[in-house]
Amino acid sequence: QVQLVESGGGLVQAGGSLRLSCAASGSTFSINDMGWYRQAPGKQRELVASISRGGRTNYADPVKGRITISRDNEKNNVSLQMNSLKSEDTAVYYCYVRTIWSKDHWGQGTQVTVSS
Repeated sequence: QVQLVESGGGLVQAGGSLRLSCAASGSTFSINDMGWYRQAPGKQRELVASISRGGRTNYADPVKGRITISRDNEKNNVSLQMNSLKSEDTAVYYCYVRTIWSKDHWGQGTQVTVSS
């Protein structure tokens, strides 16, 4: 099992920045991909960004150029630096990892609210 603890959400004005962090514990040797999803009210959960163990990144089109994902394999954490935030970025952000057995583990979620 892998446990995930997120931090860094909050309220920010449009155009501002936030940094989300997620620390993994447990069977961290099994982690392959790490990343973030988000879910806005009334919408489906959607991928924000992901990063492989080797550092290959993938971003959703709406966040390209504004959000950067990074990970530290030794510390087993993944971060999301979000800049130029927009009201449409308001959502609950969930950290996830995918193991080498293709099993997904999720964090509890952290609220990001962008005021216009």
